[in-house]
Amino acid sequence: MVTSSDQGSIRVLTLSDPERRNPLSPAMVSGLLEALDQAEQDGGVRAVVLTGAGQAFSAGADLEFLKNVTQMGAEANLAHSRELMRLFHRLYTFPKPTVAAVNGPAVAGGAGLATACDVVVMSEGARIGYTEVKIGFVAALVGVILIRSVGEKHARELLLTGKLVSAQEAFRMGLVNKLAPAEGVLEEALAFAREITANAPASVSLTKELLNALPGMGLEDGLRLASIANAWVRETGDLAEGIAAFFEKRAPRFG
Repeated sequence: MVTSSDQGSIRVLTLSDPERRNPLSPAMVSGLLEALDQAEQDGGVRAVVLTGAGQAFSAGADLEFLKNVTQMGAEANLAHSRELMRLFHRLYTFPKPTVAAVNGPAVAGGAGLATACDVVVMSEGARIGYTEVKIGFVAALVGVILIRSVGEKHARELLLTGKLVSAQEAFRMGLVNKLAPAEGVLEEALAFAREITANAPASVSLTKELLNALPGMGLEDGLRLASIANAWVRETGDLAEGIAAFFEKRAPRFG
């Protein structure tokens, strides 16, 4: 369900169920979790790009699951929900940079996958939406991430209407970082990943940790954590190499 390939130090993960528009089936969820574990453990991987096979990024919930969800029982539904929670949390807090290459429609949980990535590149002709309310679901897990990404007013609009918005509207809302022609989405995502991975790995990882933690902190706690991070990074080899390269007027050679 998830295929993997490497472009240098960038791991490309592809949701690969194109006939069904890459839904978040149990197999897809477990495949993504396993692929992310492998990418984290591989020291040669510096960033992850997530995309979809075929014409869609991800259509969200698996139709077979939807048919049976009301008959599954409380324990099975809670287990399923917790597995989805684990996936969104894993992607949002992944220690290496993540870039979504949204090559086609991203709907409901599929939209959530894109939103959980650090950077989103979207096809100019694609649409994205959190459509759960239209069929009686709630975009609960996705909403936690969405409100951090676009703020309360845009999140309210998207979650309460359940509408699909164009790539241009998603860009205006700050949901998407860059638009690209359909045939260039993956390459633009790879270019973003290369730009990020040219920086010091320790700095990028620590910056991600701060970005995850700071929105939930008050001013004093946030500044206190930032001061610790500021001091800790001074002990890393990446900073020593970066300073040496600056004074020697050469490109840094980060490990």
